[in-house]
Amino acid sequence: MPTQRLQEELQALRDQLERQPPLNTEERESLQALIKDIEMQMATEEALADETLTDSINLAVERFEASHPMLAGTLRSIMQSLANMGI
Repeated sequence: MPTQRLQEELQALRDQLERQPPLNTEERESLQALIKDIEMQMATEEALADETLTDSINLAVERFEASHPMLAGTLRSIMQSLANMGI
């Protein structure tokens, strides 16, 4: 169930990337890479304890907090889902 919730949040993040006010190429690529990292972590169960993933998400939240609050909110939800999964 937590994995399904996380998948839904990742899809919401993808949808927001398509609809959001313009992000520069670097910002968009950064978020797309973060999504891929999360999906790779989910695919390899043993890698789920990797703290660099949560650090990357925290940095993204800080980066987009002021300029794109909806993206930051979705990223916070993803963090909470990961925490609920014990990551």
